Amino acid sequence: MNCRRMKRIALTLLLMGLTLQSLPLQACTACFGQSDSPMAEGMNWGILSLLVVVVFVLTGIASFFVFIAKRSSTDKAP
Repeated sequence: MNCRRMKRIALTLLLMGLTLQSLPLQACTACFGQSDSPMAEGMNWGILSLLVVVVFVLTGIASFFVFIAKRSSTDKAP
């Protein structure tokens, strides 16, 4: 075996060893139970802002279809 192939095998084994190494998991403060921490507060604001965006978009889509329905009912020829 040449030196280049040995280096590649050694690097592959090293990366596999680092990837498969088990490490203890650490939960964030929001998941761990500190609901008054700044991270939990930021997560709550993020959820609220995403909820506002979703409601705004769905309201726009619903109002567009109401507009189309009203317009189609008034444009009927006698």
